[in-house]
Amino acid sequence: MYSKEEAQKIKKEFWIAFAETYPRKWMLYDTKIKEVSFKFYVDNKKAQVLLDIEPKDEEKRKIYFEKIESLKTILHEEHLPEAILERNFYLENGKTISRIWVELENVSINNKKTWETIFDFFNEKMSAFEYFFLEHEDYIKDLEINT
Repeated sequence: MYSKEEAQKIKKEFWIAFAETYPRKWMLYDTKIKEVSFKFYVDNKKAQVLLDIEPKDEEKRKIYFEKIESLKTILHEEHLPEAILERNFYLENGKTISRIWVELENVSINNKKTWETIFDFFNEKMSAFEYFFLEHEDYIKDLEINT
């Protein structure tokens, strides 16, 4: 078990090493859709690449999710076959969001031997996710177009 300071140091080293390994600008919060963002996540058991849909307006959240869900076949066949789509994902704080993600298990931010595997996973999956999003961005963003 690491102290809080040690855990923060490891986390900082991890993200610096990732940025040095793959020095590019990721889309993340720059989706041009308020409260729809890509995220990297890693802990001591798994790594994930996420697309979180979390508008305060439930109807908007539903529409954005359904638009992406309507593209599920394309997402699975051309970009991320293992993507998981969850309309109602419950965060630890009790908030309900919609989430689409891919996951790599049996890796750990605390094990430097798995960092390269995580970095490669992040790069490959986020690149594929961003490509899918950009390819269908106009459709996803336009709330006037029904699914």
